[in-house]
Amino acid sequence: MKRTILAGILGGVAMFLWSGIAHTALPLGEAGIQQIQNEDPLLAAMQTALPSHGFYMFPNMPPGMSQEQYQGKVTNGPSGLLIYFPKRDFSFGRSLAVEFGTELLMALLVTYLLSTSSAGSFGARFGFVALAGVIGACGTNLSYWNWYGFPSKYTAAYVFTIWIGYVFAGLVAASMKIGGAHARTA
Repeated sequence: MKRTILAGILGGVAMFLWSGIAHTALPLGEAGIQQIQNEDPLLAAMQTALPSHGFYMFPNMPPGMSQEQYQGKVTNGPSGLLIYFPKRDFSFGRSLAVEFGTELLMALLVTYLLSTSSAGSFGARFGFVALAGVIGACGTNLSYWNWYGFPSKYTAAYVFTIWIGYVFAGLVAASMKIGGAHARTA
């Protein structure tokens, strides 16, 4: 079990390092994201219309509006999602720590699952984690693309980034012989 935990920790570190490279040295972190030009009038209007932090969807669907009427509003006018903060107490260090904790948790969980599997060869162990990464990367990203219209470039970049993180965690776990007969003899 100690080796499984160590593999999970090292896999989490590998995921975190890859994520850092993907967001700072590669264009994956900004893929599909655009800047708003002449944002001052929009920001001023938002401060008046949106007094509190929240996750907003527009256009609104008032009670009693049919699905067909709403679909017409969406089809014929602007629509989207907005995560809004009137003011935000943002800490880069705190966000990095939360990101590391998230990736550590993902790596620990997938390494634990691998340890309970019968995957015996390096390829089977690596493939197990890489396949779990496809599931993890597609889980929310493809739903957000489908339902909320997240840009295809953004979605593809994030699916790829998350999956490659699992690939690195899989290389660590497979190298440390987690799973299969090794799990029973370690």
